[in-house]
Amino acid sequence: MISPEEYTRFEKTRIISARALQIAMGAPLLISAKSNEIDPIELAEREFENNLIPMTVRRKFPKKIE
Repeated sequence: MISPEEYTRFEKTRIISARALQIAMGAPLLISAKSNEIDPIELAEREFENNLIPMTVRRKFPKKIE
């Protein structure tokens, strides 16, 4: 799994937003949250920082011209 430091800012945003949508739709949390923490984006950011989000980034690279 790639560590959070190796993602581009676009990949990071896409991962956090997809996970926040899942949380908002009722997916179980992968971290423990206090009763006053209800913002799905903040919860997804905490999961991302702890490297707990089970998502894979597929990067497509251009073909090599030799």
